[in-house]
Order: sequence, then C-alpha cells, then structure tokens
Amino acid sequence: MGKADFLSPKAIANRIKSKGLQKLRWYCQMCQKQCRDENGFKCHCMSESHQRQLLLASEDPNKFMDYFSDEFKSDFVELLRRRFGTKRVHNNIVYNEYISNREHVHMNSTQWETLTDFTKWLGREGLCKVDETPKGWYIQYIDRDPETIRRQEEQARKKKQDLDDEERSARFIEEQVRRGRDGKETDETPVFTELKRESEEEKVAFNLGASACVAGPSKSSSALGANALKAAPSSSSSASTSSSSSTKRKDTSSSSDSRAEKKKKSALEEIMEMEEQKKKKQQEVRTDYWLQPNIVVKVITKRLGDRYHKKKAVVTEVRDKYTAVVKMIDSGDKLKLDQNHVETVIPAPGKRVLILNGPYRDAEALLEGINEKNFSAQLTLDSGQQKGKTVDVAYEDFCKLA
Repeated sequence: MGKADFLSPKAIANRIKSKGLQKLRWYCQMCQKQCRDENGFKCHCMSESHQRQLLLASEDPNKFMDYFSDEFKSDFVELLRRRFGTKRVHNNIVYNEYISNREHVHMNSTQWETLTDFTKWLGREGLCKVDETPKGWYIQYIDRDPETIRRQEEQARKKKQDLDDEERSARFIEEQVRRGRDGKETDETPVFTELKRESEEEKVAFNLGASACVAGPSKSSSALGANALKAAPSSSSSASTSSSSSTKRKDTSSSSDSRAEKKKKSALEEIMEMEEQKKKKQQEVRTDYWLQPNIVVKVITKRLGDRYHKKKAVVTEVRDKYTAVVKMIDSGDKLKLDQNHVETVIPAPGKRVLILNGPYRDAEALLEGINEKNFSAQLTLDSGQQKGKTVDVAYEDFCKLA
C-alpha cells in the first residue's frame, strides 16, 4: 500500500498528529525517530535501518553516549545562559523549555538518568551554582566570559577604592570633630561676679563690646563721674582724666579685636580647609600610572589561565607608562601586560620597597609596619633629601623591590 497523497486527509491528519511532543518511550534516539504508538515503535525496531544503527553503536557505545551527553549539556547550558542569564531559577523550568523543542536530545540517551543527577553534575563541574530547597533544585549560571570577568573585576576594584576613600574620610572627620570638641572643653569659661557698688554716689558702667560684656564697678568711670559732678578745679586734671578714659576705651576695643582674630575656627571649617589642601596636594603629585622597573608584581588577570594567575613576576621594562614586560619568577617566561592586569606586592616588615605614587614618588624606603585599619604602611625613607623620615603610604602606592 503506497503513501497517501500530500494533500489527502490522511496525510494532513498524520502531520497534525506528529506535531508537538510524543511519548518518550516510543522515541529512538539512535535514529532520531518519534513513533506515535507501540506498534509503530515495534515496526521501527525491526527495520533494517535501525538494525544498522545498532551495529554501529555496538562497536563503540561510549562514543555515542558521550556525543549525546555533550549535545544535551551544550544545548541546556546555552538555553540557560541566553534565556535566564545569571538569575537563579528552578531546574525543572529550564528543562521544560528545553524539551519544548521537538528536535532536542532526550535525557535517556545520555549518561544522566534523572534531572537531579544532571543538576548535581553541573554544580560539580563549576558550570552553575546549585542549591537544594524544599521546592526542589535551583540553578544559577556562572558567566565565565573574559570580557564579563574583566568588567566585574574593574567594578569590584572601583567599589573597593570608593569604600577605602569613604572610610578614610569618615575617620578623618571623626578625628577633627573630636579635636574640635576637646579644644572647646579646654577653653576658659567666663567668670561671673556679683554686681555691687562701694558707695551710693558711685555710677555703674557697662562696656557692651562685640566679644565680651563687662558688668561691675569701674574705677576710671567712677573717678570720671565724681569729677563731673564736682566743679572742675583745674583744666589739667580734667584733660588728664579724659585722656586716660579714651586710652582705656581704645585698649578695650583693640583687645576685643585681637580676641576675635584669635577665635578658633569651627571644626567644619577646619575640615573643609584641610580637605581642599589635601585634594590640591594629591592632584599635583599623583598620576594614573605607577609601573616602575625592578619591582615585584602579582598577575591578577585570568585570561592567561591558571598557569600565570596569582603568580609573581619582576618588571624588566616599562613601555608607554602603562605597559610592562615582566618575567615570571617561577617559570622564567616573559609576558607583556597592562598595569590593570597586575597589582603591587607588599613584602614582610624590614624589606626594601619603592614608592610608586604620591609626594615621595621614586624614593626607596624600608617597610617598618602595616596599619590594616587605614590600609597603609609606615615607611622610612632611604633615599633623597628627606632620608630617615617616616611617612604613612597607602598599599597601592608602594611595591616590593626585586
């Protein structure tokens, strides 16, 4: 009996039935053929083409299983990466989307018997982060693209630098506030006296200056008042009295002005002034390049593989300020790296270092100690005009000498 015509009702019905997913037990992965019922699957297993495929598979069964396992893993991980990215998702949701494709590789032809086994394998291989919950297994894709890793490293480095700057600023502000509070406590407090008059005829004078208010009897004012009430016996005595009073007024005003000038600045003004001076000083002496010959650095990029990652090297040559030719200490290999792909090395106390940035740039020094709270170290300068001076330098501004 021949095949039905393409546009015949029977052919159309067969195409409609073949659409979508069918039962897995009637699918032949070797021949990639889906049967609709048990009888069709039985006839297919007795066919000559199926027997030939079985003979080929019997020669090397592991080869075919590895091939189907690799295809299943690649398609599953690609779907997870493109569809969900690095989001945490239930493994069954990803699998349902994967098997919605009629041409997918079935799991019964791979080395994994269940979806749980495959999920655990992904976690062991480091392809995904997996965790078990009462609702089932959840997976999260790990993006190992070099460009993505580089971008994440730059973001992490920038975030760490911002946090370090914020912590230093916060500590500096707290220190200034404490110093201002201690300075205010040490200031002399004003002494208040009782208002008394020695005699009823004596006048009380108030000096309402800008910086102080004095209340109490004044000998000069009392003398002036007594002379004013009495008839002036001579012009010389009145002239001397007026001149002495005017001199005292001038002295009082000058003393108040000097006290106003000597008045301490507020803690906020002092902090702002020191911050501006610090920024100006840093802008003048700091640069965005720090590489120097004959220093020991550590390779932090993962693009070169595990052979060079986290390994130390010596800078033999600096090119264009931002690129260095380094020689690996372990293997002796020579590499050309950007300064973003290496970091400084902090030696043990007592070792010699080179200052790479800041006001003491290019100066050799001796490492005295490390301050972990401030992310800095105490260095004793060993060269230059300020030899023997102890300075505080940040981690990233000095490096071990080769």
